[in-house]
Amino acid sequence: MSDDELHLPGQYAIDSYGNMGFRFADMSHKGSLLILPSDMSNWQVKDGDELLEPLFEKIIQQSDAIDILVLGMGKNMYLPPKPLREMCKQAGIVIEFMSTSNAVRTYNVLLDEQRRIAAALIAIE
Repeated sequence: MSDDELHLPGQYAIDSYGNMGFRFADMSHKGSLLILPSDMSNWQVKDGDELLEPLFEKIIQQSDAIDILVLGMGKNMYLPPKPLREMCKQAGIVIEFMSTSNAVRTYNVLLDEQRRIAAALIAIE
């Protein structure tokens, strides 16, 4: 499935990650991934330096269904920019940021617990 085509209704556990993509729901996706309560789609971010407010608009639009945003920062750790942290805080969303590998595991656990979550995961090698 190409990056531009991904739109899968619902949330699914991530089966594996790496090689600049993810596997879930018997599919594979190359590139970063945005998981909202409503759907899973491509996320046009390759690096934590690219985190800008417009990339979080879809997340904020669904804030009434999200308590926690699991933010996978790739292999390197970045502190999300203060405007993004404030934007999420004002929407009632707690950001948990970590490496993508830890974020995938955290997302899967929270999904299994049926928590009100979203995930934004930067793809890694």
